[in-house]
Amino acid sequence: MITPEEYQQLLCADVQQAIRDNRHRDPAEVALDRHIPHPRLVATQVKYLRRAESKLPTYAAAQCILPSLAFEQSSSEECAAHKTISGGRVLDLTCGLGVDSLFLSRRFERVVSLERNPMLAEITRENFRRMGADNIEVINTSAEEYLSTTEEHFDWIYADPDRRSAEGRKLVRLVDCSPSIPELLPLIRKAGERLCVKNSPLFDVDEAFRLFPQSQVEVISLGGECKEVVIYDDHRTQPLLTATALGKGSFSHSPLTRELCSQAEFSPDDYRWLVIPDVALQKARLAFTYFADKAEMWSENGFAFARQKPDAAMGRVLEIERIEPYDPKQLKRQLKGRKGEILKRDFPFAAEEIAKRTGLRPGNDLRLAFTKTDNRLWTIHLK
Repeated sequence: MITPEEYQQLLCADVQQAIRDNRHRDPAEVALDRHIPHPRLVATQVKYLRRAESKLPTYAAAQCILPSLAFEQSSSEECAAHKTISGGRVLDLTCGLGVDSLFLSRRFERVVSLERNPMLAEITRENFRRMGADNIEVINTSAEEYLSTTEEHFDWIYADPDRRSAEGRKLVRLVDCSPSIPELLPLIRKAGERLCVKNSPLFDVDEAFRLFPQSQVEVISLGGECKEVVIYDDHRTQPLLTATALGKGSFSHSPLTRELCSQAEFSPDDYRWLVIPDVALQKARLAFTYFADKAEMWSENGFAFARQKPDAAMGRVLEIERIEPYDPKQLKRQLKGRKGEILKRDFPFAAEEIAKRTGLRPGNDLRLAFTKTDNRLWTIHLK
């Protein structure tokens, strides 16, 4: 965390100008430049502002102050902008760097955002000032303290609990995170009836419905990586499960009627297209349901196989050249000296082991996929 002394240095006009003048340079060079005031401090900001250009472009454009840990733990702007809640007043129990609060401020008339670390609270206030977010009030307090004393009522309560233990271990269970939303629930209900909770991408969707039976749960991915599992606990809605691949589409379905695996016989000669379902579909356990009328699957975490090319599918679609039983000795003869990409789902060997057994080296000459269905191992040659 940035110290109070460093924060005051960062506010100085000459330091801000140095950051502005050196944003195009290698941070390692900046740190050693004796002509720059507080070069290591400037170099750190140059480093994180460069990274923020893709993750937090609004922060980068306003040349916000970016503490390293808060930056690493923050939501991306693309994920934050996707939150659908709106209204008059919202309470953010876990401000942090304030990315979620910033985008909530565009959907609500007023945002009250709580940050228990006094230095981070001060930095976040300054960043909001730079970005012109004047309807956010940052209060330096904990969620527990604020909820136990407030008499204000909010349209929504928002929380992104800290998922790291004091020893730095990753936490998944909601009750173990800080603040503990299940333990705070009676106080939360007094401050607002509707609750939105952002959870770890490892959080189980069935656990979400166990804790909040009437909720809507959304699994969000970005660039093929699962980013978060969001619970919208709103008594006015019916339970709904959604998988969203940002920039690619969404699919919603009742959590009570998800499809089971395909009962069809695997016919390797019939399939012309291989689909790697988006990770959001797999995490939500909606891949079977989504592909029910588009392709055939034998495992929620496996490949989908299609006779006709699925249009605008939520996943990576690849044309099949042929499918044959997995024979590492034959493949080793065929692939001698070749380089290629290995894709695998439901296969007993890691990609490194497959490469070792087949002699395929990393490269872009070809693509091979490996899977298991009907207790048989298959090699899929892709065009």
